[in-house]
This record gives sequence, structure tokens and C-alpha cells, in this order.
Amino acid sequence: MSHLSSPPPKHKGEHKGHNLPRGSERGSSSRDKDRSVTANGSVPMPAGGKGSRTNCSQSMPQKVSNRLINEKSPYLLQHAYNPVDWYPWGQEAFDKARKENKPIFLSVGYSTCHWCHMMEEESFQNEEIGRLLNEDFVSVKVDREERPDVDKVYMTFVQATSSGGGWPMNVWLTPNLQPFVGGTYFPPEDGLTRIGFRTVLLRIREQWKQNKNTLLENSQRVTTALLARSEISTGDRQLPPSAATMNSRCFQQLDEGYDEEYGGFAEAPKFPTPVILNFLFSYWLSHRLTQDGSRAQQMALHTLKMMANGGIRDHVGQGFHRYSTDRQWHVPHFEKMLYDQGQLAVAYSQAFQISGDEFYSDVAKGILQYVSRNLSHRSGGFYSAEDADSPPERGMRPKEGAFYVWTVKEVQQLLPESVHGATEPLTSGQLLMKHYGLTEAGNISPNQDPKGELQGQNVLTVRYSLELTAARFGLDVEAIRTLLNTGLEKLFQARKHRPKPHLDSKMLAAWNGLMVSGYAITGAVLGMERLVNYATNGAKFLKRHMFDVASGRLMRTCYAGSGGTVEHSNPPCWGFLEDYAFVVRGLLDLYEASLESAWLEWALRLQDTQDKLFWDSRGGGYFCSEAELGAGLPLRLKDDCHLRRPPGQGHQGSGAVCPLHLHP
Repeated sequence: MSHLSSPPPKHKGEHKGHNLPRGSERGSSSRDKDRSVTANGSVPMPAGGKGSRTNCSQSMPQKVSNRLINEKSPYLLQHAYNPVDWYPWGQEAFDKARKENKPIFLSVGYSTCHWCHMMEEESFQNEEIGRLLNEDFVSVKVDREERPDVDKVYMTFVQATSSGGGWPMNVWLTPNLQPFVGGTYFPPEDGLTRIGFRTVLLRIREQWKQNKNTLLENSQRVTTALLARSEISTGDRQLPPSAATMNSRCFQQLDEGYDEEYGGFAEAPKFPTPVILNFLFSYWLSHRLTQDGSRAQQMALHTLKMMANGGIRDHVGQGFHRYSTDRQWHVPHFEKMLYDQGQLAVAYSQAFQISGDEFYSDVAKGILQYVSRNLSHRSGGFYSAEDADSPPERGMRPKEGAFYVWTVKEVQQLLPESVHGATEPLTSGQLLMKHYGLTEAGNISPNQDPKGELQGQNVLTVRYSLELTAARFGLDVEAIRTLLNTGLEKLFQARKHRPKPHLDSKMLAAWNGLMVSGYAITGAVLGMERLVNYATNGAKFLKRHMFDVASGRLMRTCYAGSGGTVEHSNPPCWGFLEDYAFVVRGLLDLYEASLESAWLEWALRLQDTQDKLFWDSRGGGYFCSEAELGAGLPLRLKDDCHLRRPPGQGHQGSGAVCPLHLHP
């Protein structure tokens, strides 16, 4: 990606080890951050870095597919013609590693991950690197969105042995699946200050031959420590602080870290963090007559307004990009994720419910319009994501943001009409460029575009209120609104002719549950039955295509097939804790919006299943995955965002996250 934020500072001090390399600084960061980060293993590794991306338009010789060609995951299929002898995660790969006494090379990513694309093009398409992997390792490729349990276990290792983690995540395992080295993105070859992936492979191969016992001992030591740290016991512990105390602490922390000028709670990169906004609205609801309650409301509303005015929002096609690379919400990482759309639709609907300002309801409706148009299967399900990268023109190498950015010349050509009644000569294009901050030189800082790929390009971001723009040109506000909307529609129609970003047509139960909530709550708040119907169709899709009647279990994934059909992997990928939690939440929201008791009844049944599959009766809380599904993994982890009340103390609190209820 040409304009990601620069890598964070490295750890101070050098790590001593067995002369094995350390993971790269670049990669899509974990905890929903695509920042570049360092990562290493129980055997420390020197820093890597960013490499150049190959030109996809160059002619390539005919390639032979590997076994990933039989998979359904769009991410795995992107690697189906690599010279690497990839295996999907499974017993066949593990048996081969044990039989041949080879380490496992595990590479985890997802199909709309920019740095995953980079490493695939630079390293996994490389014949020499493919030969090294095939001769000395058993290579396993995992879609983190299909197998969040695998991703979480080994990301825990990477984060515990370094300053962070990211995607692509590359981890070397023993044949018994215990990690001993980990990293994120590696360039293919060594640079002046960074080590290349080929060198990493050669060093690990050498150490596996000469110091294997030491590697195994270190791996066992780290795994044991992680296991001890992950265990939660209900033994002799003090009672936790009260909910009121914890709410107050959370509010104070957010208040201290709040960006007064631009909203949000970090410098850069900035993420939408709808869960924080939801908390602030909840805090306001219970403290509405206090100064802190007013402050919570102000922080949430201001953040939502600044985000909606910024470039993180797609002003032409609607929906939100994944995060902003700067403090001002201006230049985004252009990937669009389904889970952001579902949660932000709820946040903006709640903002309208609280404030009565139609600005927020318009944003919520725009989000759902985007999802209906771009991320919806005709049977009612919702696709996972749209990529950040696309070719500027057909046949060219993909670049991040190419589908979304504009030059002044393009806008002038599309909007040449004169605006009548203005106090100075003015075209529709000039009006739009003034309001959205477009300049001849482009409005993207060189610091956000180190390779110069976006020179002269602009990201639309609202610079003035409608009132100020109207006053500037001597026009009334409604005339300005109409002119801008007409201009945006012309840009939208013109953008249809550009090569589109890759669509990840995988459908995930958890994210579909979030989208059911988004449609149901927005439809109920705005009194729009059409939106509630979208939620109903989404719930019907989940029951028809992602629910096994015989076992009462949810399936994690299904896929868009040819001709509008829906396909499943064989064997199916069963649901994880988040699938149950968010589907139950969506069903509860749909029940409240539609008052159809069938959705409440199904939610209660799914909650019972969730309790049976994931509840830890010994230590309390919920495991993220079923015991059987995670067999062989060195850890079975819990996620604190799903630690609710135990079974028998209220279904809404035991696994599903309750929506915020705001009454006028």
C-alpha cells in the first residue's frame, strides 16, 4: 500500500538468539489495525521491511494449480497457482510434517489484505522461494476469516514475543503445531536494513538441522507460558469491581484520550471503533443528567460527524473504509469491511435517535444503500469485504485507492456546467472541488504516499458546511445541496466504468449477524419497513444456508457460487463463539423491530447451543472455539469481549451483546 502510515519505532535494544531473522515491520496489523509492526518468535529475528510490488500486467507463463484449487475461500484460491505446494489447514499437512520431520510454515491472511497481496506476488509466486518451501517445509495457508481460532492462537504467540502482529502472519511450527518463530510481512530479498524472506527460510532450515532440540525446547517453554497465562480460574479471587465502577473508569480513560478537534481516541491511524461509540451512548443514557453524561454524548456525536465528513467515508458510493491513516479522518486505507458497515449503521441510527439531527440518519441510510448494492447476495446474505486495491485502468498493476480517488481534470470534465445565480463565474465541478477540498496538486500528503502513486489525486472530504459554501457563492443552502448531490451522482456513474476492487464473496455468520442488526435497528429507528425486510431476509438466509438443523449448530462460512447459488465447504466449517454471539444479537434486534416471535425463539435455542459448546464451567467465561474443532492447537483461548454472564443469568447477557435501547 503506497500510503500506509510509516512503521512504528522498533524495540530498543538488540535481541540475542540463534541467528534467526526477526519478522518484518510491515503488514496489516492485528486488533483491526493494518499498521506495520514488528513480530518475532521464541527465537528472535532482525527486522524486515517493505519490498516493491511486481507488475501484475506482465505476461506470465502457464502455471499449474496446487491443491488450494479445491478450496472455497477466495483467499486460498488467490494462492492456487503459486509454485508453493500449499496445504489447507488439516490433518494431511500435519501427518506429512511428522512423517518427514519437517517444520510447518503457516501463512495466515485474508483476501482483501494489501500486504498479503504484496507477499503473494513478491515471494509466493517466486520459483526459487517455492522450491525452498517445498523441499524443507510443509506449507499451510489459512484464511483468518474462516479459521479465527487458528489465527488467534498464533497471533497470541507473535504478539507475546514481539511488539505487535499483523497480516500476513507467517509462523513456523513444529510438527506438533507448537510455534517457534513468527513474523508478518517479509520482502523477498535482503535490503540495507532488512532481511528478506529467502534468507529467513535458509536460516530456519539450517537451525532446524543443527539446533532442532533447542528450537523444540524454546517452543515448548513459550507454549507452556502462554497456556498458563491464558487460563482463567474461578478460584480464590477477589470480587471484580462493580459495573458502575468499571463504566466510570472506561469513561475517564476515553475522556483523557479524546481528540477534541477531530474526534476519535488516537493520533493515527484512526479506526471507527463503533463499540466505543456504543459505550458512550450507553453511558450517556445512564448519566444523562450529569456533566459526564453530556460529555459522553458530545464525544460520540462529534466523532461520528467528523468521520462522516472525512475521507474515511466514501462520499461518492457511500459506506466507510476501514480506517484513516491520519488524525483528520482524511486519507483512508480504502478496504471496506462488512462488519464496519453493520456496526456503524447502528451507531449513526442511535446518533439520530439521540440528537434528532437528520445528518446522522442520512449517513446510516447511505451505509445500508452501499451494502444493498455492493455486498448483498440475491438470497439475502452479505459478502465480507471489498479490496483496497484495483487497477487504475484495465491491464495495469493494481494500486490502493485507484477506484476512489479523483484528479481535478476528471472532475472538471465531468461537471462543466455553469452554476447560475452565483456571485462569481462558477461551474458545478468548481463548486464540488471547493466543498470537498480537491486541489490541482492533489490533497494527499507525500508522507502518506511514499511511492508517489497518488500524486495529483484527491480524496473527497468535506471542508465546509453547506451554509458556508452557500454563503461563499451567494446561493441558498438547498441549491448547494442539490448541486453537490447531482455532482456526486455523476461521479458515481463515471466510477462505474473503472476496474472494480476485488470482492470477497465469502459469507460469515458473525458478520451477517451484525448486518442483520444494522438493518433491523436502523429500520426500527427510522420507521422504514423496507430496511427491516432486508434484516428479515438476512436472518432467513442464515437459517437456510448457515444452520444445521440436525445438530442445531451454526456454520461459520458459505460462499457465492455460480448463477447466484450458495456453496459450502466439505466438511463444513462450524461456527465459533462470535458467530453465535452476533447472530443471536441480530435475531434479538430483528425480533424487536418486527415483533415476530420466531426470531426470538431461534435466538434462545442458539444461545443454549452456545452455552453447551463454549461455556467454561470450570474457569468461567466462553471459549472462542469448540474443543473438538480446535483439537491439536496448543491453546484454547477466550476473548474478553465475549465474557458475559454465565448461563441461567439471562440469555441476553450470556453471549449475545444487547443493543442499546433509546426511547424518544
